[in-house]
Amino acid sequence: MDKKEIIFVLLNNFADWEGAYIATSLNMGVKPGSPIKYKVKTLSLSKEPITSIGGFRVLPDYDISDLPDDHVGLILIGGMNWFLPEAQPIAPLVEKAIAENKLVAGICNASVYLGMHGFLNHVKHTSNTLEYLKQNAGAQYTGEANYINDPAVRDNNIVTANGNAPLEFCREILYQLDAATPEIIEETYSFYKNEL
Repeated sequence: MDKKEIIFVLLNNFADWEGAYIATSLNMGVKPGSPIKYKVKTLSLSKEPITSIGGFRVLPDYDISDLPDDHVGLILIGGMNWFLPEAQPIAPLVEKAIAENKLVAGICNASVYLGMHGFLNHVKHTSNTLEYLKQNAGAQYTGEANYINDPAVRDNNIVTANGNAPLEFCREILYQLDAATPEIIEETYSFYKNEL
């Protein structure tokens, strides 16, 4: 079975812990012995190495000019650089993915970035707090009525999470991608969350 590509969108100073559980669950299978349906690839503004907040250096697989059309989703990992003008070229990639009914997921400040570009106005969503989202997303964000104060929210093909919820973010993405049975997804979530 050909594995489908999931693209992690990373900017310099990305929050490495926010994508760790989901990347492992997708790339290695949700649970040992589970089918592996996906392979993780990375994208940044260029193919130059980028460095996470924790000091991990990553050499992106793709840049904004060579994203393959057959990917099945974009996962935007948080970090402060989403608020900088340099992040603007990512928006058309997100817009295209949404138009094609592909997964688009954003955690922490990447969820704010989705709000900054109006992508959250008509779907249920969450972020670090509603006040934080409104303060940083600006006038393009008009989706306050759709805000849900939960760690992670999935609606249509969009998944959002606050920065303290990498496990909930992982769980919602696994459901959206049908990466395993609900029982396996919940068992894996419980194992990571509670060591049970």
